[in-house]
Amino acid sequence: MLSRLSGKEHSVFTGVAIVHCTSQEDNQLETDIIDFYEETKVKFAELSEDLLWEYIDSGEPMDKAGGYGIQALGGMLVESVHGDFLNVVGFPLNHFCKKLAEMYYRPAKHTIHRVKHDSIPYVESFENLSDVEKDCSTSSKTCEAKKGVHDGVCKTRGSGSSVPCTPRLQNGLEETPPHCSQKLAKIFDLLDGFKASKTLFAASKLKVFDKLKDKGALKAMEIADKINASVHRTERLLDACVALGLLEKTHQVYRNTELANMYLVSDAPFSFHEYINYSNDHLWSHFTHLDSTIVEGRGPHETPHKKTCDGTHGPEVEERCMRVNHCTLKITARDIVTAFDLSKYSSACDLGGGTGALAHELVGTYPEIKVNVFDLPEIIKHSSLFQPENLDFRRLTFTSGNFIEDALPAADLYILSRVIHDLPDEKLNHLLRKVSDACHPGMSGLLIAEIVLDEDKKVPRGLLQALTINEEGKQRSGTEYKKLLENHGFNRIQIKITGNLLDAIFAVKR
Repeated sequence: MLSRLSGKEHSVFTGVAIVHCTSQEDNQLETDIIDFYEETKVKFAELSEDLLWEYIDSGEPMDKAGGYGIQALGGMLVESVHGDFLNVVGFPLNHFCKKLAEMYYRPAKHTIHRVKHDSIPYVESFENLSDVEKDCSTSSKTCEAKKGVHDGVCKTRGSGSSVPCTPRLQNGLEETPPHCSQKLAKIFDLLDGFKASKTLFAASKLKVFDKLKDKGALKAMEIADKINASVHRTERLLDACVALGLLEKTHQVYRNTELANMYLVSDAPFSFHEYINYSNDHLWSHFTHLDSTIVEGRGPHETPHKKTCDGTHGPEVEERCMRVNHCTLKITARDIVTAFDLSKYSSACDLGGGTGALAHELVGTYPEIKVNVFDLPEIIKHSSLFQPENLDFRRLTFTSGNFIEDALPAADLYILSRVIHDLPDEKLNHLLRKVSDACHPGMSGLLIAEIVLDEDKKVPRGLLQALTINEEGKQRSGTEYKKLLENHGFNRIQIKITGNLLDAIFAVKR
């Protein structure tokens, strides 16, 4: 293991779950789960075999993740660390404390200041700036190390006055304040974001990752020959993929990263390939004309992919839509069905369950449950194309129907996956009333898979997704989902932010 790490950079991950419990008026215990992970990149020096054996003989590596203890003798193997050092030791203390602060002491924006120290990254500080030593007499003077600097302004103790703070180099040239560089870096990341996406889209469409999976490692000229492309342009694409962490390059030879083999190769078990191509061919055009969409108040130029699977676009387009839906649900299904303990349920009905990707995971996880996938006839007709060879049809069945218009099949657990966000209020309330009426009080459950917005609406992914859904649809926060479900007779509502494509919500009929 240590030999494999020698001379290379690797990532150290720690996952943390905080379970926050509160007692409700009805003596029910409500739990809220906040989870996160921290990643730190560690670079090992080139290590000799003698040094490795000497370290192994010390006995220190034997109970350590990765085979080394960075806080002790193992520190001599490390060339550099990018990120939280304590995360490598064993626990991301800084990230953990910030989560606690978010939970219990959420500060007002105006009280948060960014403080830069020489040896560590920016940290949040809630101290009063008047308590920091400041000595700035005029706008032309250099601010010394102990002055309070906030957004390019020095504040003088006790005066309440502010003067511009302009750090200067010894040769008299002005130096860009650190906070300006930080803000510009954020803008640069946003500006370059679409270029990174398009690089991934192009590599996926040309099946670069497939070629490398088949052959193991290839030079740029060999890959260009296989995809029938320009050698120079291919090399630039490959180098960009290396910079994005999708490929590795050694002595002009390219190979897939573990990430690419797992998610980007077209026939990988959890491949994103179909969804990536769909994003390039369809979702991209929605954002190309986003300004017009906002000004004119209409939906995207193309109908959202969930709605294109209605048989009106021809069998080829319909089948492709199903492949995209199957791909996204297959990736996130495990996290959804294990977010809560569903073992007490013996039957489930997946409303709008499409290809049955979520149902497959459900029957694989819970040996006693039987699942009925209930969807439109044209969807059920093609669902056989997506069934695994070892499928047990005694436990997984497919039924044609319209969950808005038809009676719902009987079940202990109902599932709505990627349905709620797309429905106008009238249809949504109608559907939830039907589900509520079909449930047995105190027993039947409802499992929902959707993107759940954070309460402050500051996490970009769900908000960006909301830009492309139809005018009548809506992304919701956890509080909004709780209120919606309570209005239709559900309680004991739990929400799990999975960190995957979709989050999970579970409720029981009151």
